[in-house]
Amino acid sequence: MKNSMVINVHAGHNPDGKTACGAVGFLRESTEARRVKDEVISQLRQLGHTVYDCTCENGTSQADVLKKIVAACNAHRADLDISIHFNSGAKDSAGNGRTTGTEAYVFDKGGKAAEYAEKICRDISSAGFRNRGVKENKSLYFLKNTSAPAVLVECCFVDDRDDAQCYDYLKMAGAIVYGITGKECTDAGKHDTKDESLAGTPSGTGRQLSRVQVGAYFVPENAARLRDRLRAAGFTDAIVVKA
Repeated sequence: MKNSMVINVHAGHNPDGKTACGAVGFLRESTEARRVKDEVISQLRQLGHTVYDCTCENGTSQADVLKKIVAACNAHRADLDISIHFNSGAKDSAGNGRTTGTEAYVFDKGGKAAEYAEKICRDISSAGFRNRGVKENKSLYFLKNTSAPAVLVECCFVDDRDDAQCYDYLKMAGAIVYGITGKECTDAGKHDTKDESLAGTPSGTGRQLSRVQVGAYFVPENAARLRDRLRAAGFTDAIVVKA
């Protein structure tokens, strides 16, 4: 494995609310894929790798989203392309005590991408998810058309209560990063909480303060855990709001 790699990373769909967005269940695929993607990029960069975010935010259709993602990936001479998705189809709303789990797709199981995919699945499963393994798929547009070895990661199932309860975006991102690099990022999840846009602004100026939502959950316990992590990181105004 190279000491320093060039890696393309993207979330696999348009944002929530737009055409061709991802699956929705206990988790929202488009939202969570972006959270995991952002953390994966942050950790890889902290480990010294060159990383490009190839996520599409404005696709006009599913085909357009895929074309824009592939074009962005192929614009760089990369060692690896990573596409982050969340699966659906488990239909386990009650929870059966078992996760449906994680899997990854590659164009050729005999290729270089499969080695990374195996490690990524292994490390995600170590966080409590069933390992569904690496699968070959020669029809997926992303896998067929990217220049670099490509892995499509299905992190877990959005419509499985057990998957949703097991899921933590920091652990998920850390597992993907470890699967790629064999290293842990000691500064995972640490961000600068200082808001420069508010520096020196007096109160009573009529400016409206906008907060950033970082997650949306059907499972209240997941929302509470995220709030507690944010508070521990210094975001003292983190609260749970019921929509």
